[in-house]
Amino acid sequence: IGGENFHKSQRWGYCNNVPMLFEEKPGIGGQPLLDQRPKPKYTEFPDGMGSNPPAWIAFDKQVLCFHAYFEEEVPDKNQELYRIRHCKIYFYPEDDTIQVTEPHVLNSGIDQGTILRRHRIPLPPPHEDQFYTILHFNINIEVNFYSRIFKIVDCDLYTKNFLKKMGVRVNPPGTRPHDPYITQRRQRILESTNPVRPYERFDTLKQFLEYDGQVLGFTCAWNDPECLQDGPRELVLRYYLADDTIDIREVLPVNSGRDVVPYFLKRDKLPKDAPTEMLQPGTITNYTLLNVLGKSERNKGYYIRDTLQTGAVRQEFYKDCDLKIGAVINVWGRKMVICDCDEFTKEYYRKKYGTVDFTPVQFKTPPPPEPEKPVPPYNGFGSEEDSLNSCKKLLPQAPLKDYRKFLVKDRYGMESNTLRFGAKFITEDPIDKDRKFVISYFLSDDTISVFEYTERNTGIPGGRFLDRGRIKKPGQELFKSELSEYYKARDLFVGARVCFHGHSFLLVDADEYTFSYMEKNANEFPVADVGVLLMRLKDKTESHSKEIRKTFATTDPEQTNVIDYDTFRNWIVSVTDGAFSEHEIMTLGRHYGVRDDCQTDLTFLLAGAHEKLKKNSFENFDQLSAVFVYYDREKCGVLPYETCRTICKSFRLPLSDEVLETLLTRYEDDHKQVNYHMFVHGLNWRENQIRPVPTVKGRIKKQSDWSQIPTCPPVKVVKYLPLLDDLFGKEE
Repeated sequence: IGGENFHKSQRWGYCNNVPMLFEEKPGIGGQPLLDQRPKPKYTEFPDGMGSNPPAWIAFDKQVLCFHAYFEEEVPDKNQELYRIRHCKIYFYPEDDTIQVTEPHVLNSGIDQGTILRRHRIPLPPPHEDQFYTILHFNINIEVNFYSRIFKIVDCDLYTKNFLKKMGVRVNPPGTRPHDPYITQRRQRILESTNPVRPYERFDTLKQFLEYDGQVLGFTCAWNDPECLQDGPRELVLRYYLADDTIDIREVLPVNSGRDVVPYFLKRDKLPKDAPTEMLQPGTITNYTLLNVLGKSERNKGYYIRDTLQTGAVRQEFYKDCDLKIGAVINVWGRKMVICDCDEFTKEYYRKKYGTVDFTPVQFKTPPPPEPEKPVPPYNGFGSEEDSLNSCKKLLPQAPLKDYRKFLVKDRYGMESNTLRFGAKFITEDPIDKDRKFVISYFLSDDTISVFEYTERNTGIPGGRFLDRGRIKKPGQELFKSELSEYYKARDLFVGARVCFHGHSFLLVDADEYTFSYMEKNANEFPVADVGVLLMRLKDKTESHSKEIRKTFATTDPEQTNVIDYDTFRNWIVSVTDGAFSEHEIMTLGRHYGVRDDCQTDLTFLLAGAHEKLKKNSFENFDQLSAVFVYYDREKCGVLPYETCRTICKSFRLPLSDEVLETLLTRYEDDHKQVNYHMFVHGLNWRENQIRPVPTVKGRIKKQSDWSQIPTCPPVKVVKYLPLLDDLFGKEE
C-alpha cells in the first residue's frame, strides 16, 4: 500500500483468523484514545480441537430460527387496546446478523413482512457498543431490539440442537398468547358471515393439474346414410382428460370430393342423450339464480343462488369410462362405432380399468392388390440403376448412393477397409498361367480393381489390369428388366474362382489385414466363421473320433502336441473329400496354430519404435511407468494386455497399432500378462540405445510358384489337441 493512501491510525490484524485492515489504532500501552470505543469479538464460541476455520466458512448457510411475539399499543381505537403480533427472529452465526420478519395475515390491514432487515443489532444501553451474539438467545427470554421488546417462546429443532452443542441450557418452550381482538370480536364476525347452506363448489383445478396435456385418441366409423355407396366414414375422436371434453376430426381419403373442414365436432362436452330440440343458451348452467325482489326503481334486479337447484336441467355427458373399442356413441344423433385406439390410450385403460382386450373392429374394406408395374428391359445406355429410375418418375433422378456405408467403410487411419487377394489366371496357356495379380475389393462402394505384378523378361508390362468399378457376375442376360447381380465381399476368398469380364482368376492368397477383417466379421463371411467350420467338420468326423486320435498320435511320435501345417491341411482335405476351401482350412489353421515369435525380430521392432519416438520427441517414460504402477494394484509388475494398450493410447505414443500390439505381445507371459517394466525399458531410447538395423536396398526377390497351395502358410505348426477337444470333447 502506498504511503499516501495509508493512514497512520490504520493497522493490519486478524479477525476470525481472516487478515484485514483496521481503521483505528490504540494509543500508548494499548489503551483506547478518548474518541475510541473497544470493539467486541464477532462471536464467542468455545474453542474446539483442530484448526479454527473462519466463522463465514464454518457457519456458511446456517440459520437459527426463533418464534417470538411483541405487543403493540393501539391508542386510537376503543375496540382494542393492544395487538399481539407474531414474528420470527433469524440469527446468522456466520456474521452475527439478525433479521426479524412477520408472517402475512389475511385482511390484517397492517404492512407485514420484514420488520428488521438483516444486520448486526447493538445491545440496549448502557452496552450499546456491543452487539447481540448467539449467547444472548434462549427460549422464554426477552430481547430488546431498538426499544421494542420481543418475547421468544420457542425455536425449531435445528436451533435447539445448535444451542445444546454450544453448551447453552435450553429453557422449556413457552405459550404464545392470542390477540384478544381477533379471538373475541373478529372471529365472531367471520362466523356470522358463513352461510348456513354453502354453495356447491365445482373444483376442477386438481383434475386439470393432473391430466393437463393428456389426450385419449380413438378411431371411429360412421355410416353416413346419404353416402352409403362410399362406405363408412373414418373419424378421429380425441378425449381431453383435463376437462372431459371431446372433439372429432374427419380423415378424408384422396379425391373424396368433400370439403376440408378443421373440425367435424368442435371441442366441448358431448351429451349422452342428444335432446330432440335445441336448448336455448343458458338453460344448462352450473348454478341456478333466483330473482328475490324483482326490478327496483333503478331497473336493477337482486339475485341469489339456489342451493337446492330447483328446476335445474341436468344432463349426462360422456366420460372416459364410456369410451371403449366396440362401443357405439351418440354424437348429436349420429351413431359412431369406436374401432381402435392409440398406444397411450391402451396403457391408460390398462392402469385405470384393467382392460386387456384391445382387438380392433375392422370397418375398412381391404384395398385391391396393386397391379405390378411392368419394367421395360435394359436398353444398354447408362447404368441399369439409372435406366430403372427413368422409368419410375417423369423427371428422372440420379440413383442414390449408400453414403452411410461409404462413411463407415471408407479408409480411416490404419483401417484401409480394402480386401486384397493374390490371384492367377485359370488357363493352360504357358505364358498366361505364370502371371500374378492383386485383386483389391473396396468395402466402401463394392468396387474391384486388378493390378498385375511386373516380371522381367516376360514381355508383359504389368501395372493396372482392370480399372476400379463394380463387376457383374457371369452368366446373366444383358437386356433384362431385373437388376444384375454384382460380386460382393463374401464371394471373394482364398480358393474362389471368379470371372471378371471373361478373364477367369483363381484366388490363391490374401494379406494379413484381409484374414483379420474376415475373422472379426465372421457373421458376414461364412468361410471365416470358426464355429460354423467346426460344426461342419464335426458332422463328417464324429463317427471316426478314435481313429482320428490314433492317426494324430502316430503322426506325433514325440508327443509335442503339434503337427506341421501341410500335414494338417492334407488331413482336412482327406476327411472332408475336398469340401473345405483353402480359406476355410487356413482359418482353422490360424485359430489353432502357433505363431512363430521369430517372424519379426524384437531388435528390429525396437529400432523402428525408437526412430519414431525420437522424431516426435517423446520422452515421457517416467510418467508412463508411473501410470503403469498406479494401475498395478497388486504390485506384481504385470498388467493385462488390454490395460497396457489403453494406457499407451492415452499417452498417444507415435506408433502404429500393428507395431504397438506386436511389442506388447512380445512382453507377454503364459497368462497373457504384460511385463510393463521391460516394455517401458525397451521403449526408452535414452537409456536403452539400440543400433539402427541396416536396410537392404533394392527389391527383395520372392521365389514362389503360386500354385493352388498358398505361397506362405499362415502358421508353421498347428496344435491338434485343442482341435480334437472342440470336435469330440476332452478325452477321459
